[in-house]
Order: sequence, then C-alpha cells, then structure tokens
Amino acid sequence: MSLHDSSLKDSRSAPATPGGLSVLSRLTDPRVYCTLFALSLLVIIPAWSGSTFMVHVFVTICVFGALATAWNILGGYAGQLSLGHTVFYGLGGYTAALLLTHFGLSPWIGMIAGAALAALVSLGIGYPCFRLRGPFFSLATIAFLEVVRLLSIHFNGVTGGSAGLVVPLQIGWPWMIFREKINYLYIAFGLLMLCLAVSYAIRHSRLGYSLTAVRERDSAAQAAGININGVKLWAMAISAALTALVGTFHAMYMTFLEPATLFSLATAIEIAMFALIGGLGTVAGPLLGTVLVVPLAELARGWLGASANGLHGFVYGSVLVIITLTLPGGLVGTFGPFVVRLIDRLPGGGRTRADVVAPATKIITGTPGEVVLKAQNLVKRFGGLTATDNVSLTLKRGEILGVIGPNGAGKTTVFAQLSGFLTPNAGTIEILGPDGKWHQPSSPDAFARLGIGRTFQIVQPFGKLSVLENIMIGAFLRHRSVDDARAVALRVAKLMGLDDVKDVEAGTLPIGGLKRLEVARTLATEPTILLLDEVMAGQSQSDTVKMVELIRAIRDTGVTVIAIEHNMQAIMSLSDRIVVIDSGKVIAEGKPDAVVRERRVIEAYLGEDFVDAQGL
Repeated sequence: MSLHDSSLKDSRSAPATPGGLSVLSRLTDPRVYCTLFALSLLVIIPAWSGSTFMVHVFVTICVFGALATAWNILGGYAGQLSLGHTVFYGLGGYTAALLLTHFGLSPWIGMIAGAALAALVSLGIGYPCFRLRGPFFSLATIAFLEVVRLLSIHFNGVTGGSAGLVVPLQIGWPWMIFREKINYLYIAFGLLMLCLAVSYAIRHSRLGYSLTAVRERDSAAQAAGININGVKLWAMAISAALTALVGTFHAMYMTFLEPATLFSLATAIEIAMFALIGGLGTVAGPLLGTVLVVPLAELARGWLGASANGLHGFVYGSVLVIITLTLPGGLVGTFGPFVVRLIDRLPGGGRTRADVVAPATKIITGTPGEVVLKAQNLVKRFGGLTATDNVSLTLKRGEILGVIGPNGAGKTTVFAQLSGFLTPNAGTIEILGPDGKWHQPSSPDAFARLGIGRTFQIVQPFGKLSVLENIMIGAFLRHRSVDDARAVALRVAKLMGLDDVKDVEAGTLPIGGLKRLEVARTLATEPTILLLDEVMAGQSQSDTVKMVELIRAIRDTGVTVIAIEHNMQAIMSLSDRIVVIDSGKVIAEGKPDAVVRERRVIEAYLGEDFVDAQGL
C-alpha cells in the first residue's frame, strides 16, 4: 500500500454509479422470496384452517409482532429501553375511538390522527428523558405511562374512566369492524408489513447506522458528527407513530377500551420481551420472538380455558429465561448467520453488491499558514483539581502541531475541550469555518460539522459492527447516501490497510488494527482539522513508520493536524511546531529542536535533580 495513494488526493467528480437492483432482480434473490413466502404463511395458514380461533391467534401474532417491531426501532436500534411504550398504543386507540364516538369520523382517519398525536407526545417525553442514563430512562417512561393511565381514569367524562368505552358497532371497512374475522387478519397483516418495511428501511439507512452508533458508543458517535438526542427523537417519534397505528386497529378489534388494558405496563414489558427473545436490533427478531411465544400462550389458554388465567405470563417468563441463558443474542443473533448461509445456497443466492465510484473528496480551501483555530485561556476544573490552567494555543492551516508532556499533564483534557467533549470553565475556542467566519460551537457534533475530527486515546470502536460499517458512520457526516458512504469507506479502508478485514467485526481487531480504525473513521468525516490522540501507541516499529508517513500524506492534502504522542522520536520528526504541557499549563512552544533543549521541558520529563546534576 502506498501511503501517498491517489485515493487520498482523489478529486474526481464522477457521479456514483447505482448500486441498487431492479425490483424483478430483487424478487429472484432467495433472501427476498424466502422472506415473502414465510410472511405469507401468516395469512395462508389461518385462512386455510377455517377456524375463527386460529384467525384470532394469527391476528394476535400480527398485532404483537408489529408492536414489537415498532418498539425495536427505539429499544433495539437506539438501545433505549422504553417500558412505557403502551402510552402510544393507548393514545392511538383512544384517539380513534373518541373521534368515532363524538364526531363520527372513520377509524382510518382516527388512525392517522392518533399516530400524529403519539409522535408529538413522544417528543415531549423523549426530550427530557433522553438526558437520563441506564435504568433511569426506563423508570421515567414507566412514570409517564402511569401518569397518562391515571389521567384517562380521572377524565371519565371523556374516556369513560375505569368503566371503559364501548366502540359504536358500525359494520364495514369504513368503520374497521367486521362479522368475518378474516378481514381483521388482513388489516393486522398489512400493519405488520408496514412496520417491517419501515424497520428495514431505517436499519439500512443513514438514520439506522446513526442509531446503532449511538447505542454502541455515544461519544464516538458524537465525534462522527451525530446529534445523539436528535436521532433518538426521530426513532422515538417513528416508533410511537407506528405503535399508535396498531393501537387504533386493536381497539377496533376489541371494541372495548379501558385504561388498564390500553395503558398496561405488563403489555409494554411483553412487547419488549418479544424483541429481546427474537434479537434486539434486528429486523426479523421481534416478529420471530412473537411467533415463538404468542401461539404457545394462546393455545394454552384455548385448551385450558378459565383455569389458564395468567398462564401467558408464565409462558412468556419461561421462554425469556431459557433464551437469555442459552441464546444471549436472541434467535436471530444466534441462528441468523447460519440460516442466511443456507438460504444463499438456493437459486439466485450468493450475490455480491456492486461497488460504486466514491464521490469526490472535499477540497480544502484557504490560505496556507492562516490561523484556523484559536484557544485562549482555557481553564478546566474537576472539583479542586485544575486540569488546564489558562492554556492558549493557535493552529495554522497546513501545519502539524505536536502536543507533548508527562502523563497526567492535561493533554487529553485540552483535546476534549478542542473537540467539544468538555466545556471549559473559562476561556474560548474559535474555529474558522468554511464560510470564512469564526465560530464557537458548543457540542461535539457541532465541532465535527465544522471540520474537527478526533480520535480517542482509549479506542472506541462500534464493536458489533464490521470494520467497513464503522468507517461508514464517519462518512455519513458528509454523504447522506448509503452507497456513497460505503464507497468512501472502502476508499479509506484501503488507504489505512484495513481492506482485507473490512467485513470483520470491529471488536475482534487487535490494538494496532483498532488504532488504524480510529484514524480511518475520523478520516472518513473529511475533516479540515485532525486531532490525533496517541495513535501510535501499541503500534509496531514498522506500523509507526507507516503512520508517520500517512499523517504527512494527510497534511499534504490540506488537512491541519494536532497530535498528542509519547513516542518522542516520531512526534519530533513529524511536527512543524511543538507545544509542551505540564500540570495543566503550557510551559514551552516552538520548533521541535529548540523546545527539547529548554530547561523547563527537561525538568518536566526528568526532574529538577537531573537538570541540576547535568548543569543545564
């Protein structure tokens, strides 16, 4: 691999060639036709059986499969464990029922109104709750669910309170109430297909990759320019709207609404459990979990009658315990790769995706040598410890600035402030934007959008994603298309010597590979200023030499570099200027050969006694 590979300097403007396939070609893919056949069985089996009970079972499967799939957009993709999701299910049901009862509007209209209301309510819930971490978010969603349930009981003049609300029995498609149960199955199946289609589209979109990045490592996601609360709110709004659509249908199916049923915590937990059993963060997992568990519970209740009250909870709990202990990745996570390999052996299988021409790299404009970053009098305190004490530095376009100092000197704290991960207690950071104006961004993603790319001292890969997908997440900052982001990621992977492991799960790479992946993901954001935090640590001598050459090649494209390093030989040979930090203060700045001779620098590394003994 040439470190001066033309791919780094490529300024081609050729449009990306389409990587997609025609509809007919897709239908001949065994993954597609096997999926469509399996889904069609959800209608064929009950229709063929002629049993109303069997139809009811499959309606229930479709309803809870759709609910679990909708929940998975937030709980699986984004990793936000909502246990109050039935608040949106209930809103959808009550909105349609009230519009039908008081205004005579069709439930189809009420379904849309309920989805819109649920999306708005989700934003009101998500905005404060996404500031919470871990179990506190789950507890907050439960609290909101309980508040809404109590309000629906209190306003009994509108909702019917604890006595419930009976849906007016108007038969026909406009009113979503039928004598033949098979019609309910058609609607339930249609809603399931809608939820699956939306889930699939999100999973393979820029939003889906962003949600996965946030779930895996939110700090690395922010460094890639992802607004973590913004993408979570999108996920919650979409999930809530789909849940409300299903809630409207289910209310019409039951023809009776009561707060205890529509705003049920137990139902919310069941929905999450189906996704967990099938496989969180997968498209098919929530439906497979539902198909496994719901028939067992429904058939047991059908066979045992009233004596089986509460049995479904026992069935759900038993299956969950077994799956959690034996298949921690869920059904899809455990058996999915094996099943896919079998399907790919069928006629039309084993296709490879056509590569597209990578879009042109962003051209960095500006005058060489002009100041592009100004940090003035940065002060950062952690309790009584002052980590940075009036640190000031400037960065000029096209230079490599080395930052050195003993361990614990405050170098990484400076980096965290220069990239927005820490807000200084005092001082300012200004960045020259592409518009020629000075900006003071306030969040890591805002810094990234202005062209600040950073690596982390402790590597932060998205461990469950492949190497190529990790790099794609960086590329999405400048390229919205998945095909374009993939093409850019392939180009960067080749540059960094990662093309031979591009399909490997990132978490399995050795430390040297992880360091290169950190740089690759950052390069894919096409930064104008690159902050490298000890990227040569853990590298072999030959890899260190290659990294030095690579950094120089990056600088030659117009990217300005700040590098923290403990490899003194490498950083001294690489840097145009050196800044030395000790005990949170800048103690020296200048050309490398001059800085290393300064008494204060030698004292910082070797101590005063050594300096005095040498007569320096």
